[in-house]
Amino acid sequence: MPLFGWWHSADARAHRAFIAASLGWMLDAFDVMLFSLLLASIMVDLNLTKEQGGALGSLTLVAAAAGGLIFGVVADRYGRKRALMASVLLYSIFTALCGVSRNLGQLAAFRVCLGLGMGGEWASGAALVSESWPAPTRGRAFAFMQSSWAIGFGLAAIVSGLLLPVLGWRGVFFVGVLPAFLTLWVRRNVEEPGLWRRARRPGQRIPFGDLFRGDLAQASVALTLMNACTLFGWWGLNTWVPAYLVLPAEQGGVGLSLISSSAVVFITQVGMWFGYVTFGFVADAIGRKQAYAMYILAASLLLPLYGYMRNPLVLLALGPFVAFFGTGHYSGFGPLTAEIYPTAIRATAQGFTYNAGRLASAAAPFVIGSLAASRGFGPAFTVAGAAFFLAAIALYWVPEPRSVELT
Repeated sequence: MPLFGWWHSADARAHRAFIAASLGWMLDAFDVMLFSLLLASIMVDLNLTKEQGGALGSLTLVAAAAGGLIFGVVADRYGRKRALMASVLLYSIFTALCGVSRNLGQLAAFRVCLGLGMGGEWASGAALVSESWPAPTRGRAFAFMQSSWAIGFGLAAIVSGLLLPVLGWRGVFFVGVLPAFLTLWVRRNVEEPGLWRRARRPGQRIPFGDLFRGDLAQASVALTLMNACTLFGWWGLNTWVPAYLVLPAEQGGVGLSLISSSAVVFITQVGMWFGYVTFGFVADAIGRKQAYAMYILAASLLLPLYGYMRNPLVLLALGPFVAFFGTGHYSGFGPLTAEIYPTAIRATAQGFTYNAGRLASAAAPFVIGSLAASRGFGPAFTVAGAAFFLAAIALYWVPEPRSVELT
């Protein structure tokens, strides 16, 4: 099949669902990455310690986990489209409100509300694409959808690099309200999947306990543990990479300028995008589990190496590979879960296994920040790499799904 043959394998309704989920995910990443890129400036302006900065990141992840659980149920009960719109609107508004924070308490409150929407977007978008796309090319569709996260990260790096010197961190946060306008397009152009409409009636009770009955019990536990480990490693690294690049050497950082660090982050996102896209083709060819194992084991080796490097050119070259393997595997999580769970509980299951894992990983920004403060970024990023290795162990217990039409 040609490189973009996957796109022509689906109809116009599926294309609109893909665009909605991709834009929602991209803008979710844009809003999330703004915090990481602005963290060093926020810490100086609000007089925060590394531990407090890490705690803010962890608090956001706890809220995101709750949002994912809530919106997964909402998507199964009231529709994928409504859940997607509500989550995007929520994280957009509260990202902008972060810009008016005057102290740690206010910023924490806004980050909690932002996190609820951030967590909800993935579950509803993943179910929307899963149920709209044909089985033979589902993995590739998910790969390109997931790759929009890297685009959002790259856009955040550009926006912060250009606007932070002019507007300050508060002004950059105000830009985060723009994703709210996506909901207007979704409302007019996106339809609920016919598979969901046939399977459920709005308002019908969701059998949450089915996630832990029969053969699904082992899958639910293993997927949650695997995701907890990969998310711990991912958030532990990516929350602190921008600060690692700009902090002076005496504080354990590399000491790059704001423009240089933004450039390194942007180039890293190129590797992330290729990792996302490549994973879809690899997973469709050799299977979800085999591709997952290859990517996360490579990440477990590259993350510690990244933390011990201080040469900017080495970091510029190594960063895309870290992002390629450390992030690309997430393209497989949507198809993996979609092909395990039935329609009646699909979004609930995806929301639970992804976001319960995120809840368990919420300690990562604080733990990695504390380790960076006491031992340095090298040992801290080594712990993040070890989490990926533990994820590979949990992966063993995840069943290999067959690429079939969903039911």
